[in-house]
Amino acid sequence: MRRILGIATAVLVLMILAGGVVGAAAAPEGQMTWGIHVSLVPTWFDPAETTGIVTPFMLMYAIHDAMVKPLPGNPLAPSLAESWTLSTDGLAYEFVLRNGVRFHNGDPVTAEDVKFSFERYRGAASKTFKERVAAVETSGSTRVRFRLKEPWPDFLTFYSSATGAGWIVPKKYVEKVGDDGFKKAPIGAGPYRFVSFTPGVELVLEAVDQYWRKVPQVKRLVFRTIPDPSTRFAALKRGEIDVSYWMTASLGEELRRTPGLTLKPALANNSYWVYFVDQWDPKSPWHDRRVRLAANYAIDRQAINQAETLGYSRMTYSLIPSHFEFFWQPPAIPYDRARAKQLLAEAGYPNGFDAGDFTCDAVHTGIAEPVANDLQAAGFRLKLRPLERASYNKGQVEKTFKNLVLSASAAFGNAPTRLEAFVVAGGAYVYGSYSDIDGLFREQATDLDRNIREARLHRIQQIGNEKAMFAPIWQFAAMGGFGPRVEESGLGLITGFPFSGPYEDVKLKAK
Repeated sequence: MRRILGIATAVLVLMILAGGVVGAAAAPEGQMTWGIHVSLVPTWFDPAETTGIVTPFMLMYAIHDAMVKPLPGNPLAPSLAESWTLSTDGLAYEFVLRNGVRFHNGDPVTAEDVKFSFERYRGAASKTFKERVAAVETSGSTRVRFRLKEPWPDFLTFYSSATGAGWIVPKKYVEKVGDDGFKKAPIGAGPYRFVSFTPGVELVLEAVDQYWRKVPQVKRLVFRTIPDPSTRFAALKRGEIDVSYWMTASLGEELRRTPGLTLKPALANNSYWVYFVDQWDPKSPWHDRRVRLAANYAIDRQAINQAETLGYSRMTYSLIPSHFEFFWQPPAIPYDRARAKQLLAEAGYPNGFDAGDFTCDAVHTGIAEPVANDLQAAGFRLKLRPLERASYNKGQVEKTFKNLVLSASAAFGNAPTRLEAFVVAGGAYVYGSYSDIDGLFREQATDLDRNIREARLHRIQQIGNEKAMFAPIWQFAAMGGFGPRVEESGLGLITGFPFSGPYEDVKLKAK
């Protein structure tokens, strides 16, 4: 009897050391509601269709799970893959799947699902993967090997977070219901399962009690579409929502003054810049570097920062976030309207010129308007053209815009992923490029010596700065807020992520 009791005690100790007694975690309770600044779309339910923007990850962190993903304190945290190795020649990544993980329909997550999800991916970097991955091989149900055509130091960054290729969907279910059926009723392996979606109104999710990382603390998540910031703020004050995204500065100040409400700015991956898309056209005024420099001097970044984000955004003078690997810090660009006018005069435009359209995502009008006003005051006669997000994204991908575009990216990644998408020839959003930049990028892409890579990537950023390819605005501080019921909003927990996450960490206050 004593021996049996001793064994039972030892087992109990081991269970506690491993993370607690089975069943000890409290069951999820309550409902937390978010006020969302954009209309949710079914394509965001499907990792295969993620473009080079961060917005779909707002939902993917709840419904789906990835092999590797950013988590608090770790930009490349093991998730569905408990471990991975890289071959000495840099030509193969092998992943070992975590045991016992299941999709929401009960099917186990297997190596075949990983292979299927990768081969099904058709998002912004699908061409990049096809060019560089030779094969995906499975060994049993828990091992997956990616064989590369040549060394690719950024494979894991692309696979884990810069794209949706490493976010896993159930092969059997997708083949059964098809792509359209999957968007109507998505099944993933994340901490929350799909309950219902009313387009233009709300998405409802429910906690998965057996999620591998931890049992979610909130039973039900509701994402409510409220595009107008004043309406979102009013809903937060009335207690109709618990967390609000994308507060304006004036609303942020009022939120700080309102008892029970908390302003939570989070420095995000979001960087914003003015893209001179006609700079490669010899007939365009934007072909002249002096004109592009003039636009840079014309923008009062600090004033816009204070007016729009209460000074929380960071002046990086780059389209690459300062916390990204291989970031190079450019020199500060002073606000100097007189210098801007002088450069325009030297370029042959002493009275300014008709600069055409300045196109932006309508969600970003609050940033685009003061930029446009500064440019107009310096002599750039332009017309602000805000577009609904779907139309804006379509124009960006198809490269149909002219003159000026307010570009932005909040995608995870590093300096090479951002450069590949927006600077280097063939990038998803690249209108034109320069041969010296393209050459350096090709050289660094297969170099396994980190110091040499860093030097080349820094030089690329320096050349872009010298050519004044862009007019950087800032690295954006997302102005979120939450109400009195919330103990943990999830805002700012994941470095660079402008939304709540991980959702299994959000928590309501005890009643």
